Amino acid sequence: MNWLKKFSFNIHSKSVQFFLIAIVLFWIKTYVTYRIEFNLGIDNSVQEFLLFINPLSSAFLFFGAALFFKKHWGAALIAIQFILSFWLYANVVYYRFFDDFITWPTVLQLKVNGGQTESALSLMTPLDILYFTDTIILLSLLGFKVIQLKAASTRKLAIIPMAVAVGIFMFNLSLAEADRPELLTRSFDRNYLVKYLGAYNFTIYDGIQTARSSMQRTLASSDDVTEIENNLKANFSKPNSDYFGKAEGMNVMYISLESLQTFIIDYELDGQEVTPFLNSLAHDGNTFYFDNFFHQTGQGKTSDAEFMMDTSLFPLSQGSVFINKAQNTYHAAPAILKSKGYTSAALHGNYKTFWNRNEFYKALGYDHFFDATYYNMTAENVKNYGLKDKPFLEESMPLLESLPQPFYSKLLLLSNHFPFAMDEGDTDFPAGDFGDKVVNQYFQSANYMDQALEEFFENLKEAGLYDNTIIVMYGDHYGISENHNDAMEKVTGEEVTSFKNAELQRVPLFVHVPGVQGGVVHKYSGQVDVQPTILHLLGIDTRNYLNIGNDILSPEFKEIVPFRNGDFVTPEVTQVNGVCYATDTGEPIEDEQCRADDQIAKEKLEISDRIVTKDLLRFYQPDGFVPIDPNDYQYTNGTKD
Repeated sequence: MNWLKKFSFNIHSKSVQFFLIAIVLFWIKTYVTYRIEFNLGIDNSVQEFLLFINPLSSAFLFFGAALFFKKHWGAALIAIQFILSFWLYANVVYYRFFDDFITWPTVLQLKVNGGQTESALSLMTPLDILYFTDTIILLSLLGFKVIQLKAASTRKLAIIPMAVAVGIFMFNLSLAEADRPELLTRSFDRNYLVKYLGAYNFTIYDGIQTARSSMQRTLASSDDVTEIENNLKANFSKPNSDYFGKAEGMNVMYISLESLQTFIIDYELDGQEVTPFLNSLAHDGNTFYFDNFFHQTGQGKTSDAEFMMDTSLFPLSQGSVFINKAQNTYHAAPAILKSKGYTSAALHGNYKTFWNRNEFYKALGYDHFFDATYYNMTAENVKNYGLKDKPFLEESMPLLESLPQPFYSKLLLLSNHFPFAMDEGDTDFPAGDFGDKVVNQYFQSANYMDQALEEFFENLKEAGLYDNTIIVMYGDHYGISENHNDAMEKVTGEEVTSFKNAELQRVPLFVHVPGVQGGVVHKYSGQVDVQPTILHLLGIDTRNYLNIGNDILSPEFKEIVPFRNGDFVTPEVTQVNGVCYATDTGEPIEDEQCRADDQIAKEKLEISDRIVTKDLLRFYQPDGFVPIDPNDYQYTNGTKD
């Protein structure tokens, strides 16, 4: 212990005071940020206490590491403090739109998702400089020589604050486990992890989980498939004989309706319908309209929705499957239909590297990818992440007509994207008046999308494609986040509680099948259920595929919709943040059915995660399926060689 005696600091020394000032400033700032920026759902005094103390373990751990720099430990501490502040602020900006926290996989996504500057800047305010106040104070204390630091006499001194950090963390974790058993092994919700452990400890945990996922694939074998196969076949919903094969041989066309939520359907603003064309489809009797259909996306948002639509598997709980699992084997609809003589194509008014689509589409089995290089990307035609909807759909027509039939196609709309600002002349529809610029603009943006779709349908009819094509239109994810709840209460006329927010995760699903009578379908369903529904309409039985979803039109369909964070909704009960509600009233209840449905929802998520993280489909080949080798697909200017 001689090294401790050599330590020239004491509780009254300037160096110790500087260290403790840094700890206290960082602690207070982090806690205040938790309370004003993040909706963590504090339910009791234990959770409030844990939220209050959890920044301390991170502060002692990281600031203690500065002592390894001995003579320059003060500068190192400020540098570490700035990095941590920047990370916290990055989470603040990310959370303002996504209602979620940054994970290591999402950091990797930044390398391939350019073009997000406008959205990011719109989420920042001048007052955000306050998130770096502690850095400024520490720099001032040293720069104006209010405090002069002594060199740390030995690197072993770092052990003291790090030991304190470990002690605080273990105390924190024990309390968290008492309030939320199996927190680290069963929770799908990052809000829980941040609430109980803190943003910085969550980042460490997330890094461990990311590395663990990589290791899982390495250790996986064909033995892992048997239990999953038995479970999914036991829960298979057989096709509805009234609809099975009714669309055999038809083209398939998916249209992703960017950020469109169900509340906008039939909504009138100042006496005007916001989406008159989509409203007409919902009620014409010739189109299936699913009014209790929910998005189930995670951090991958639009790419997650694409993934579910094509594969009937859930996306990852952290990051985007498009970024992290592009080399996996999948039994996706384009690959399944290839053996039936289908050509497949994706059309998107952005560049092919966005969301790593140029690589991931290979794994899904797409034959063609028409990206921005195929479109007229002039300044007046571009908005947000790419081409505006009207020119995009108009210029897509000759590309669709050039495809050999039958074809499987996917078109991704972009205009109705946060922050929803419209260029002058795009639409004369009025903005809302709800005290929130983003929400006000949403109505104009949605109306523009509706106009574009109406024109596109007319073009499909003129080209002769309408009468021989299943058209599937779906909202990919929410558009209005919880940060705009005050305005949404004015829009909906109801208080936006946690339960109401879960209800707002409804997105529209339209399925038009030529020659088949449709109607409004009230069944509770989600995006993982669409692929088997469409394949059964085409006459392809999905019994032998490892799908998480089931045919919505099946009389055996079970109406349990898991969300990616582990919550779920059914016609009877809804679970949000561990609280069970009666779906018809929104009142909290104690219900045995909730516990049973919770088990089913989490089992579905766990099975899907095992399939995706371990890449288990490489060990399983359904009868008649021809495996896709992504390495055989080399795209040049959007098309396959």
